[in-house]
Amino acid sequence: MRKTRYGALAMAAAAALTLSACGGGGEPESGGEGTGEAAADSVRIGIKFDQPGLGFDEGGEYTGFDVDVAKYVAGELGYSEDQIEWVEAPSANRENMLANEQVDMIFATYSITDTRKETVDFAGPYFIAGQDLLVPADSDISGPEDLEGKNLCSVTGSTSATKIKEEYPGVNLVEQPGYAECVSVMASGAIDAVTTDDIILAGLAANAESGDFKVVGNTFSEERYGVGLTKGSELCSDINAAIEKMIEEGAWEEALANNLEGVDYEPNSELNPPTPDDCV
Repeated sequence: MRKTRYGALAMAAAAALTLSACGGGGEPESGGEGTGEAAADSVRIGIKFDQPGLGFDEGGEYTGFDVDVAKYVAGELGYSEDQIEWVEAPSANRENMLANEQVDMIFATYSITDTRKETVDFAGPYFIAGQDLLVPADSDISGPEDLEGKNLCSVTGSTSATKIKEEYPGVNLVEQPGYAECVSVMASGAIDAVTTDDIILAGLAANAESGDFKVVGNTFSEERYGVGLTKGSELCSDINAAIEKMIEEGAWEEALANNLEGVDYEPNSELNPPTPDDCV
């Protein structure tokens, strides 16, 4: 399906200015024009800062597919790009960031799960990935069945780490705050593999500063990327309408192609583009 080694990732996205926060209840205040609820003076969007091709901080400019989808959705809600405040949203902090109203929405490879739905709401999905393994180029690991007794790295709070803990108890799971840290540890020889979604691993392999890695190419899950919202948010339907419009207009496919330019990776065409249907 794919092996990773590619060059430049992502279109440049506009650097965001830190503007005024949104109003109470996690919902934007009135003030702008949009297809859904009236927009506020700014919107705070949580993204990853360390995932090339998806959400990446390039010295204050934010690039990646998640970023492009977020910009499109924000535009449909009535926000210009310079009204977006980008906020780093590590995996382990996403639920708390929504509950504490630190962000208005999250586009951060945020897999929709029943457990997460107990505390947050989701719009989407806007992409469906699959969990996979990143290993050294000379490794003989071909799938999770080869991980018995091996050292495997994933990120604290991720669905990937949870799945490994539950389904592969013979694996020595090493958790790090970010995937870049996992790759660095693997480059040192201390771990045997890194696990997360295939599209994330492709970006990590291409941007590794040391070591030569490959994605195994044998996915063993479906990860439905959703837009994280505060519980009880009224934005879900408007966000889903924006995602549907992005897909229908061809902007979704264009954003994906631009951010995967030169990548030896093909998303599952039977699952993508997805149907946004997760509003309660």
